[in-house]
Amino acid sequence: MSISVMPGERPDRLEEACAVFGVFAPGEDVARLTCFGLQALQHRGQESAGIAVGDGETVMVYKDLGLVTQVFNENALSALRGNVAVGHCRYATAGGGGWECSQPHISAIDDVLIALAHNGTLVNTGAVRARLVGDGIDLRSNTDSEVAAKVIGQETKRTHHLRDGIRSMMQILEGAYAMVVATPVSLYAFRDPNGIRPLCIGKLANGGWVVASETCGLDIVGAEYVRDVEPGEIVRFSADGMHSEQGVPAGKRASCIFEYVYFARPDSVLDGQGVYQSRRDMGRILAQEAPVEADLVMGVPDSGLPAASGYAAESGIPYADGIVKNRYVGRSFIQPTQAMRQNAIRIKLNPLPSVIAGKRLIVIDDSIVRGNTSKKLVAMLKEAGAAEVHLRIVSPEVMWPCFYGIDTDTQDQLIAANMTNEQMCEFIGCDSLAFISLQGLHSAIHANHPGFCDACFSGDYVTDIPAPLQEKGFFEKNRRKFSSIS
Repeated sequence: MSISVMPGERPDRLEEACAVFGVFAPGEDVARLTCFGLQALQHRGQESAGIAVGDGETVMVYKDLGLVTQVFNENALSALRGNVAVGHCRYATAGGGGWECSQPHISAIDDVLIALAHNGTLVNTGAVRARLVGDGIDLRSNTDSEVAAKVIGQETKRTHHLRDGIRSMMQILEGAYAMVVATPVSLYAFRDPNGIRPLCIGKLANGGWVVASETCGLDIVGAEYVRDVEPGEIVRFSADGMHSEQGVPAGKRASCIFEYVYFARPDSVLDGQGVYQSRRDMGRILAQEAPVEADLVMGVPDSGLPAASGYAAESGIPYADGIVKNRYVGRSFIQPTQAMRQNAIRIKLNPLPSVIAGKRLIVIDDSIVRGNTSKKLVAMLKEAGAAEVHLRIVSPEVMWPCFYGIDTDTQDQLIAANMTNEQMCEFIGCDSLAFISLQGLHSAIHANHPGFCDACFSGDYVTDIPAPLQEKGFFEKNRRKFSSIS
């Protein structure tokens, strides 16, 4: 079998779709705090960056394509003065790329401006977009985030209160969202009723408030973690302090389990669980489930390193750093040659022949999506002299698309949905291949709640499958296929 996606056509791993950050801190340089917060969250998106600031009278926004440090300089930050700010860094999924898709999105409510930043993906925006256009509302991009901003604006005009406008949007739109909204005088933070994407609250020493996609965003600005924004909750920060209310009833708790595998920084804490410890436990459990004789255990930087440490400790096989990562490779506007694109893995990773030559290696990675990167990695290690390469993956097989903020659309992109384990092993060129079990993955996460979305592994979706894909009958066809081979 073959996969329809050509090498290099799309990223060969699950990619996150953005980070959000918000500050309400009168007397502080809120734009600079937001800039620091976005730098801590840069791993969640490198397509564009933006900051909007409310100064008591209006909202100003500055955004552009590129990394946070490419977009913002002293002049840009100095021009953004106020007491409230929201920021965003984006990985392009729904709506594609381009400046018009960058966030925060600005929406006018009569003569008042609001700015919205969104992490996640909405699944029912088609009909809502058509309704907005029919009502004469101008949409400048194809993003679901802009749709959310416009719905809030429209519903606020109808209900005469921003809080009610947000609540109405939460009732209308479905899918995954962790959002922050800035007005000239206040900050709002809210999550979808299933809590799919993360969002946490911190407090500054001077009494100001911060919200961020991960706790590492709080740490960098010196904010003390208070709690997470609850599913379906609306939290408002203003001169009156923090006010919370339930916007929509909480549904089945379904935090994205892949946050623990790859998306989140290892120094973050999600749902009361340290990400680093979860990844180390994944490696430990994987060693129990898929042992193999070898000389060294090594991880693929960076997300594979904690798991490799856990695998080595559990198996008793020595751990080694056999791959060096170039940490200065981000999203670049300098385009590589075609030859460089075909061997793009060497731009980021380089093996250490002195460590791996003649050795039987257990190589730990976070996931396999399309398989092309894993194939190049194994070939690179063997070219460097590895005697054997046994690939171990600390997530189960990715067999189903995700519609909640991860960059997969259809099953024909996913190697595990089209090949058996033996076929994948042959395609990749490794000596053996094994994945952690879904039960093993769950047992590695000791969060303060038991509810996770693992649809990319199990096909058990939190919301209805989007209508366009249902109409194609694609999923039902493959459900029958997998039931026949499982």
